[in-house]
Amino acid sequence: MNTPTSVSPDPRLLEHFASFETRRGRWRLQCYLRLKRMLWSYVVNGSHMAKRALDVVLSLVALILLGPLFLLISLLIKLEDGSPVIFPQTRVGRFGREFQMFKFRSMHPNAEARLKEVLANNQHETGVTFKIKNDPRITRVGRWLRKFSFDELPQFYNVLRGDMSLVGPRPPLPREVARYSLADRRRLSVKPGITCIWQISGRAEIDFSGQVQLDVRYIESRNLWEDLKILCKTIPAVMRGTGAY
Repeated sequence: MNTPTSVSPDPRLLEHFASFETRRGRWRLQCYLRLKRMLWSYVVNGSHMAKRALDVVLSLVALILLGPLFLLISLLIKLEDGSPVIFPQTRVGRFGREFQMFKFRSMHPNAEARLKEVLANNQHETGVTFKIKNDPRITRVGRWLRKFSFDELPQFYNVLRGDMSLVGPRPPLPREVARYSLADRRRLSVKPGITCIWQISGRAEIDFSGQVQLDVRYIESRNLWEDLKILCKTIPAVMRGTGAY
């Protein structure tokens, strides 16, 4: 029967660890760890700064170039029922902070009061999010706006203000967040966005659990290049109008 043989440790490794016992060794180790933390902080903050710079530049350009379209939409909404053009709605952002998200109004003025009438027709089985086809509260102009997501255009102003980002999980309503599980709340760990992975993968046809899975996948792998790819895919997805309620 073979007996196990002892393995002698590498003298160089012992010498390396022994060096940390001296005052100079401990000082070198502390400097090394601080440098690593500093470099990592620069990488993370640099990525956030680049994302914010992209948000500011593209949202400002969009607001300027889409000015004529904003005027046309405002005129059509006014001509239909003469009510307010912009609809501000309380949404939940990063770390649960609430903010006012702006949209072109696509529903009749009493839409919130009529919500209970249509809750039973929810297309999303979980009930956390609410989506129905042929919602009777939507105006004629509103159906056109929603088909091509034109009602979301004022959110470029939210991006410019810093409430939102161009790319990120869609901002939920407070009543939806109240029903979130602990796992669902991972969506609130980043700034919400105008578009995201599920927006270019099926939009409202994807149920809530599917949305969460895609949002978490984005959060875990997000980078500037991924944001640019999602933005490029958003335009054809919106123009097709697939999955829009």
